Amino acid sequence: MSDEMVRWLGEQLDEDERIARAAVSDHEREPRLVPCDAGDKWFRRYSDYGGTEVVDVHGHIVVSTAHDKGAAVRTHIAQWDPARVLRETAAKRQVLARYEELRAASEEQGLIGDVTKEYQDFLLRLLALPYADRPGYREEWRP
Repeated sequence: MSDEMVRWLGEQLDEDERIARAAVSDHEREPRLVPCDAGDKWFRRYSDYGGTEVVDVHGHIVVSTAHDKGAAVRTHIAQWDPARVLRETAAKRQVLARYEELRAASEEQGLIGDVTKEYQDFLLRLLALPYADRPGYREEWRP
């Protein structure tokens, strides 16, 4: 189960990274709303029209509205900007890589104990949990 979960979780991280990178580099879709150069940090600001908008570091609008019904949504979007998603994805990849290293070394040397294995598997299940709504997630992986 662990090998399959590690593979599946890696695919989810690949998808998160792909989406985050596309959010800052999709010039074909709408060039005026997309940062010109690695402007992957987003901020919430008040617009001149009384609403709020999410902008990149260059002031390009990412999300805007003329009224402020969705301020919490825009704040959330700004908090989960591509820069944060990419940092989080990189951190999770490091956790997965270390998990694989420790598992391989432990199995190779016969050092893995029940408590260690249980903790490692629990950690892996927690990393997979945010993706429980995606295809391929198995209920038996739920912590």
